[in-house]
Amino acid sequence: MARHTVRENADQASMSRLYMVESAPTLTGAKADNHLKMRASEVEGFARALAVALGVAGVEASTTRWNDNPWLAALVQDLQASGSRALVVPGDEQPAVVHALAHAINNLLASEAVVYTEPIEVSPVTENENIALLVQEINNRNVDALFILSGNPAYDAPADLDFASTLANVAFSAHLSLYYDETSRLVQWHLPATTFIEAWGDARAYDGSLSVMQPPIGPLYPQAHSAHDVLAALMGDERTGYQLVRATWQGLYDGEDFEAYWRRALHNGVAENSALPAISPSLRSDLAGQFATLATTEPAAGLELVFRPSPTLYDGRFGYNSWLQELPHPLTKVSWDNTAIMSVATANDLEVETGDLVELSVNNASVRVPAFVLPGVADNVVTVYLGYGRGISADLDEDLDFNVYPLRTLAAFWFAPGLQVRNTGEDYKLAVVRSRIDPEQLDRGYSDLPVRAGTLAEFRENPTFAAGEYKVDPNLAIFPVQEGEGGYAWGMTIDLTACIGCNACIIACQSENNIPAVGKENVAKGREMYWLRVDRYYLEHEDGSVTTSFQPVPCMQCETAPCEIVCPVQATIHDTEGINNMIYNRCIGTRYCSANCPYSVRRFNFQRYVQDEDILIEQRNPNVSVRPEGVMEKCTYCQQRINAARINARNENRLIGDGEVMTACQSACPARAISFGNLNDPDAQVVALKAQPLNYGLLEELGTRPRTTYLARLSNPNAALYSPVEEA
Repeated sequence: MARHTVRENADQASMSRLYMVESAPTLTGAKADNHLKMRASEVEGFARALAVALGVAGVEASTTRWNDNPWLAALVQDLQASGSRALVVPGDEQPAVVHALAHAINNLLASEAVVYTEPIEVSPVTENENIALLVQEINNRNVDALFILSGNPAYDAPADLDFASTLANVAFSAHLSLYYDETSRLVQWHLPATTFIEAWGDARAYDGSLSVMQPPIGPLYPQAHSAHDVLAALMGDERTGYQLVRATWQGLYDGEDFEAYWRRALHNGVAENSALPAISPSLRSDLAGQFATLATTEPAAGLELVFRPSPTLYDGRFGYNSWLQELPHPLTKVSWDNTAIMSVATANDLEVETGDLVELSVNNASVRVPAFVLPGVADNVVTVYLGYGRGISADLDEDLDFNVYPLRTLAAFWFAPGLQVRNTGEDYKLAVVRSRIDPEQLDRGYSDLPVRAGTLAEFRENPTFAAGEYKVDPNLAIFPVQEGEGGYAWGMTIDLTACIGCNACIIACQSENNIPAVGKENVAKGREMYWLRVDRYYLEHEDGSVTTSFQPVPCMQCETAPCEIVCPVQATIHDTEGINNMIYNRCIGTRYCSANCPYSVRRFNFQRYVQDEDILIEQRNPNVSVRPEGVMEKCTYCQQRINAARINARNENRLIGDGEVMTACQSACPARAISFGNLNDPDAQVVALKAQPLNYGLLEELGTRPRTTYLARLSNPNAALYSPVEEA
C-alpha cells in the first residue's frame, strides 16, 4: 500500500498497479486496479496463456480462449515494461502447476521482490496426503494410540476421509484443544489447552527469523496444558515449558554468553541474525517436461462451487468467538451466518434472490445455505465459506448449520465442478450491517457520493476533483464555532485509497472500548453496538464492471455538532480540544442526539449486553468504563489514550508529540489508512494530509465541520481496460 497511495502533488503523483484474476470475491480483488473474474477451473488456462505470451520456455497454452484478448495483452505489456519491478503472486488455493508457472514468470522477469530461502518448516509435508495416510493406517489397525494436538479433524477433514467414523477404530485417543469441540466429543480423553499467550514456545517468521513466545500471563485454568507439557509428559520429561524452550535455544546457540543472548532475544522478541540466508535456485533444465507432467485442470461445463476460508472465522477455529461471529463479512456485510455468494447473472439464471435458502449438491452430498447476490462476482460460480456450523451462528432449531465441509473432498479441496443448485422456496432472514448513508437517497452527482473516487489520470488532470460538484463554504457552520482554549485540537484523516475494508479497526475499537456483542437478532434490528463501521460501496462502470470502495465511519467529532444542541441534560458536550465527549452517568436515553446525527454513528444500549462472569471481566480495558443499558455511546478518539499521553508529557514538561497518541483503530490498521494527531501542530502528519487536494469532509455541506475527514480513493487502471463510472 505504501506504493499505492498518493502523497505528492498531482504532477508528481505515481502509483503501482495491481491486476487481479480470481473466481471468488476477495479484498485484494476489491482493491485491484484491473480485475478479471473467471471460474476457478479457468485460472490455470489463464496462467499458461500468460506464461506463453511472456515467452516462458517449455510452456504450452491449454486453450485458445486468451488469444488476442485485450485484458491479457494489457497485463503482458505492463509486466514487460516493469520487468524486475513486477511480481506475480499465485493464490494459496491454486494447484501446483499455477505456482510453478508463477515462479517461472518471476524468474523470467528477474523480479526483485522474490527472495528464495530454504523452507522454514523442518519437514515440509502436504497436509492432505498426511491425513489421508493417517486414516489409511487407522483403518488398517496400525494405530494403537492417537494424540491430536490442537486442530479439529472430525469437523474440517475432507469429507471422503470420514475421519469422525475412523476415530472409532483407535483403541486410545486424546485431543488437546482450547474447546470441547467436535473432535473432543469423539475421543476418550479431552485435554484442555492453554492459549498461545499462556504458554512458552518459539516460532519462525516467513523469512526464518526465530522468536521466543514469552507468555504475558499465566494459565487462566490450572487444568490447562500446552503441547510442550503433553509431549514432555509422554516422554517422561518433568521439565516446565520454560525450561524446555530455554534448553532448545541453548542447544542451538554456539556462542560464549548464552544468558546475554537469551535475554536479548526475550527483550527484542526476535533472535538477532536468525533469518535464513537467501539462496539462488535455477530453473530445471527439463522445465518443459515438468510442465507436461503437471495435470491440466480442464474447465467443466455448468456451475462450480468454490471454498474459501471465512474472513472472520477462518477455518472454524474462531467459531466460539462472538466478536468474530458478529463481525460483518467485509463485502456482503452479513453478520453471524454463512452465505452462498453468486453473481447477478447466475442468480437470475437460477431464479434466486438474496435470502433464498438454496440446496447445494456436489460430491454426493448436499447442504442448505442462504443465497447472497453480489456484484463483481464471476458467473457460474457459487462461493461458500468454511468455518460455520459450530452450533452457534445459524438457526439450529430448523436443522440449519451452514457447515459446508461435507461438500469438500480431497479431489475437490478448493473448488468442485458439477454443482447443482436448487431453490428450496424457503426464505432465511440474514442479519446485514448496512450503510447508514444510502447514496440512492442523496440527490447529488457521482462526485458527491459518500465515497469520492477517481483514477490517477483523472487526479493529474483535475487535482481538486474530490471537492465535488457541491462547493462548500469553509465558514459554513450550524452555529458559531467556539475556539478551543487548550494547546491541542485533535483530528483524523482516513485514506480511502489505502483502506482495504478488512474490519480490523472495528475489532480493535471493540476490544479497546469494552463494546459488547449483541447477537444476531439485535444486529438484524440495526442495534449493533460498533462505534465504528466500514461501509462498502460499488461504483458501476459503463462496461458493467464495478469498483469497490470502503469507508470507515466513526464519530466525525463535528466542531458544530448537531447532537449536542438537542441533549436536554448535556450528556454529550464539546471539550476545549475539539472532542465530542459522552458523560454516561448524565445520559437519560432520550436518543435525541442519535436522531439529530446525520452520520448515524451513535449507539444506544437497548439491553444489558455486558456479563459479569469473572473470566469475562478479565478481558475488559480497565481504562474505559463499562456502560449500562439505556445510555448512548460513541467514538471518543480513544480519549483514554490521549489522557495517558498527556500525563506522560506533563511529567516531562513538554507537549504531546506527533504520533505519540495512536487511536485503537489507527494502531490496528494494516494499511496505515488512518492518521490522527494535533491540528495545532504544523508539523503533524494529519495536518499535511488535510492540506492534500484529495481531502474532503463527509456531508460537510450540512455545516457540521467534521474533524474527521477523508482522502478520496484513487486507482491506477490500465487506460486500455478502463471505462468511466456511470453517473448516479
